[in-house]
Amino acid sequence: MDIIENTEINTIVVDVKNEYGSTSFTTSFDQANEYGAYKNRTIGDIKYFMEVMKSKNIYMIARLAVFKDELQASNNEDYAIKKEDGTIWRNHDDMAWVDPFDKRSHTYTVAIAEEAAKVGFDEINFDYIRFPAKAGLKLAKESNQENRVKAIEEFLLLAQNKLRKYGVFISVDTYGNICWEKGDTGIGQTIESLAKYSDYISPMLYPSGFASGSFYFENPSEHPYEVIYRSIKHIKPIIDSNRVRPWLQYFKDYAHTKNDYEKFEVTEQIRAADDVNTSGWMLWSPSSSYDDEYFEVSKK
Repeated sequence: MDIIENTEINTIVVDVKNEYGSTSFTTSFDQANEYGAYKNRTIGDIKYFMEVMKSKNIYMIARLAVFKDELQASNNEDYAIKKEDGTIWRNHDDMAWVDPFDKRSHTYTVAIAEEAAKVGFDEINFDYIRFPAKAGLKLAKESNQENRVKAIEEFLLLAQNKLRKYGVFISVDTYGNICWEKGDTGIGQTIESLAKYSDYISPMLYPSGFASGSFYFENPSEHPYEVIYRSIKHIKPIIDSNRVRPWLQYFKDYAHTKNDYEKFEVTEQIRAADDVNTSGWMLWSPSSSYDDEYFEVSKK
């Protein structure tokens, strides 16, 4: 907790439902419990956990992977995404997905989102709220842009309606290139559509995720400020930057120079987010380990 006590960090993102489908605490949602979603939980006493976080004035975000869900898909083959031969499709990390066109996949994740809202999370953050970036899959409807975008909007509309009574905010994770691409890039996400049904959009603006030549830089990862600032500035005509809270890179550059991302690179991204007037920022590290010396000393 030192990073909360001693720096400007004031928010924690908790994986309430991860890509495998496991929940971080035991919910009262019987369907997920029947699948054993609680068995690998990381929070034994959710009430106590939330009380401690709230006592320190921490803003709590519940992250839920939506359509990438091995447990749900393997237990519901009738609406799992399939290959053309009718067998369940799994991506490179051997995880199955549920079909975004099937409303049962919507109600399942929204039910878990309600569980997070009930225990006191301030915001529900939907990740993998998209179609797989893979052609040739067997889905319930024709996979064209109109159908895909509508399916994502219908999920968010359901979430809005179910979560409104809890007073929580809704945010949506996207690829970073959504800030630059036209159309839904084959996955059902556009800035315009997501902005209608969510409070915040969180593009994963990892500089390493942009190809060589992006922003006219041979190695975009060497220009963390420009990648963040220009990307958010580019979508301001569609959504005000105070409704954007980007994910920033806190891991080694894997694509270009292979250099570590250290204090300079991290703080340059934060400076860009501040300069373009976002609602804040979130950091992603696969290790969930962060150096508190990278952040400003708390003004408390």
